Amino acid sequence: MSDTMQSLDQLAQLKPAAPEAPKYVKKIDKYGRAYATGKRKDAVARVWVKPGSGKISVNTRDVEVYFARPVLRMMIQQPLVAAARAGQYDVICTVTGGGLSGQAGAVRHGLSKALTNFEPELRSVLKKGGFLTRDSRTVERKKYGRAKARKSFQFSKR
Repeated sequence: MSDTMQSLDQLAQLKPAAPEAPKYVKKIDKYGRAYATGKRKDAVARVWVKPGSGKISVNTRDVEVYFARPVLRMMIQQPLVAAARAGQYDVICTVTGGGLSGQAGAVRHGLSKALTNFEPELRSVLKKGGFLTRDSRTVERKKYGRAKARKSFQFSKR
């Protein structure tokens, strides 16, 4: 064992360098758009983002027509407002499955991911707001011998 350590300085030199943080790169297609898929409950949204006037269309319809409730429209706008990019991007999305609330959540998730693909430096802002996390809560399945997922049939002694 001729290569024993004589001091702590030699030990520090042996330690490998810490791996650097992953670099996120801009991912856009040949049309200058960033794409991402968002999911919420049973809804799946395919979202494209490109620089523009702030127009949002869902399934070839305007966002005000598709999502009539103001709460759902506000929910979709949240990532753009948090990133201070409202009115700077055109958003085109197709959404399938689930109800309106789940679809709005899926569009929000997809829009957040597409924004990070277009501008990787926005990732920290969107991550802090919780927009990049997929909400994994789904409907619990119905069990046999039960009225619903957890509800029992009415008990009767006779």
